[in-house]
Amino acid sequence: MNSRLILTTTHLPFNSISDKPPKFPQFYTSPCPCPAFQVQCCSSSGSELTLTTGTVGKEGSVTGGAYDFSKATTSLTRKLLSSPKKVTLVRHGLSTWNDEKRVQGSSNLSILTETGIMQAEKCKKALVDIRFDQCFSSPISRAKTTAEILWSGREEPVIFLDSLKEAHLFHLEGMKNVEAMQRYPKDHRAWREDPSNFNVNGVYPLRQVWDAASVAWKEILFTPGENFLVVTHKSILRALICTALGLGPERFRAFDVNNGGITVFKFNVEGEAMLQSLNMTAHMYTDHTYIY
Repeated sequence: MNSRLILTTTHLPFNSISDKPPKFPQFYTSPCPCPAFQVQCCSSSGSELTLTTGTVGKEGSVTGGAYDFSKATTSLTRKLLSSPKKVTLVRHGLSTWNDEKRVQGSSNLSILTETGIMQAEKCKKALVDIRFDQCFSSPISRAKTTAEILWSGREEPVIFLDSLKEAHLFHLEGMKNVEAMQRYPKDHRAWREDPSNFNVNGVYPLRQVWDAASVAWKEILFTPGENFLVVTHKSILRALICTALGLGPERFRAFDVNNGGITVFKFNVEGEAMLQSLNMTAHMYTDHTYIY
């Protein structure tokens, strides 16, 4: 069977700006009447041809929230911010338990290796041209040390947030992955393959991390200033990114975040996020500096 789809629409209205021809895109100064879309679906099977035509107008929806510009994203704050914000997220440098391939979780026993310290220093150099108003960090040692290296020489103290702590992984913490697979195969497999449903006695670590990420975003975005640096851990970073993009815990492993990787978000005054860059690592291999 062969199928074709034709989508046609009426023109979108533009604001009248002096006598010059309208330019696209423009912001509408009043509610925009939704254009009518005509959808023609043509399918053929053998000698038969079927043509179906339908119209989607004001009462219809073509692409969900993105069809209505006011609902294209979700506010993380539910309240207006004092100004637009920019937030730079950084994962801590390589830790001893990263190097030993141990499950870290919320344990505070893993510290930065010499490589991790070097990675933190590379992050500092890469961001030297960016003026940050404030730095937030997890209080867990590997993130704390990374933040202190990045923020050294600044007058403002680092703000440590419990909401930026790493996921608590119970009895798996401190175990090498190989050992965890042998001793707790069901739990380890669930955490690796179905993390959103991984639970210990009814406690779901990833759901807790999602709740913590929502709290962290509010704490960060309601802080006075416009440009913030955030240093934390892999799981909570994934949760921060996903919650900003409106993604649930089932998308937890949809992307990776490297040690020293840098991710940047912009927020409008409504608290809606736009991802500007994800897991930048050029500075790990060169003397690259970022300007944004």
